[in-house]
Amino acid sequence: MNFQRGKQNDEPEINLVPMIDVLLVILIFLVVTTTYSKFAQLEINLPQAGTEEVNENVEKPNTIDITVSATGEYTINLIPVKFISIESLRDALQIATQNMTDPFIIINADAKAAHQSVITVMEAARLAGHSKITFTTETSSQE
Repeated sequence: MNFQRGKQNDEPEINLVPMIDVLLVILIFLVVTTTYSKFAQLEINLPQAGTEEVNENVEKPNTIDITVSATGEYTINLIPVKFISIESLRDALQIATQNMTDPFIIINADAKAAHQSVITVMEAARLAGHSKITFTTETSSQE
């Protein structure tokens, strides 16, 4: 029944405002969640270390020298250590430090040694309960 004979029916229309609101929310979500990484364009300037003159004849008490070669081989106080796992390196480090109280660990890593090799030594030292760790550096011959 149509009681409104003289009134015309409105044509249905599409309201664009809610659709634009939804699209803007989606756009904001995409902008916020997108990561912009350009690792290939990072420029890293590594720090250089200066050294002091050290008397080589002075005995270093409570120090452990760990050497990491470019091929990933380890030595503890010039004794080669076969690397099987971090636990085996930890055990060798504990044997080397068994008579020492709070030893100072010096890591001598080759410049071409893998970063993971140095992290492995640090993790083995942590597992062995040693927290005093330092690295040796070499100054350039241009100085």
